[in-house]
Amino acid sequence: MSSSLNADFSTLVMSIGSAAVMAMGEAPNPQSGKIEKNMEMAKFNIDLLKVLKEKTKNNLDSEESQLIDKMISDLQLRYINK
Repeated sequence: MSSSLNADFSTLVMSIGSAAVMAMGEAPNPQSGKIEKNMEMAKFNIDLLKVLKEKTKNNLDSEESQLIDKMISDLQLRYINK
């Protein structure tokens, strides 16, 4: 069974990040097409990325490390500006 989707670290980070953006009401839910704001869920997803960063410390290449750092800082900035 072949898939065009890669199940890798970057995809995981982007998926959690997208969930946070949707929870902040900045993107529609792809299933309903509606904007749904849930700041508690946004915070949960940001915290989840922080846990992932901590648990993968010293086990990421520089590109992966930069991706998760940038994602966390970008989401935190968006969150505090809500």
